[in-house]
Amino acid sequence: MQKVKLPHSVEPVKSAMKRSDYRGVMASKDMVRLNEAVVRCDDWVDVEVQFEKDAQGLTVFHGNLSTEVTLICQRCNGELSQPLDVNFCFSPVQGNENESDDALPEAYEPVEVDDHGEVSLLHLFEDELILSLPIVALHAEEDCAISQDDMTFGEIEPEQERENPFAVLKELKRDQE
Repeated sequence: MQKVKLPHSVEPVKSAMKRSDYRGVMASKDMVRLNEAVVRCDDWVDVEVQFEKDAQGLTVFHGNLSTEVTLICQRCNGELSQPLDVNFCFSPVQGNENESDDALPEAYEPVEVDDHGEVSLLHLFEDELILSLPIVALHAEEDCAISQDDMTFGEIEPEQERENPFAVLKELKRDQE
């Protein structure tokens, strides 16, 4: 199957009027921040995006992103392959339309359009992929080079009982009675 490169930016309102569907790829080398956050990324990010008008007449675009990245396991410092599969649903808003943000249904994430009515799909999709990265990258315990026994560094001795510092006050109170 031939990989069709998607545009980096689109006009969502015009695309929704045409009910455009895009299925293709974006080069991960163009996603600089994503590449800085991972060890390696597949060459291509598979993208499916549909533009439409919903029942309320709002412009909406939704779809799916998928790729695979390599991260560093925080337990063993080995490489960890992590598939990323992200679903999204956005509705474009103008920067000065704060009151329209309140009218958006919760299912739609607002995305700001520029002065020409365009949205940068490249930056938007890069943000979504970065947000889908795990907070702490770890192999499953059975797959990790570091076992449970290797993570134990000795026994912690129980803390010795200390005398209550207020015991002296208790004695003073007893003496006064």
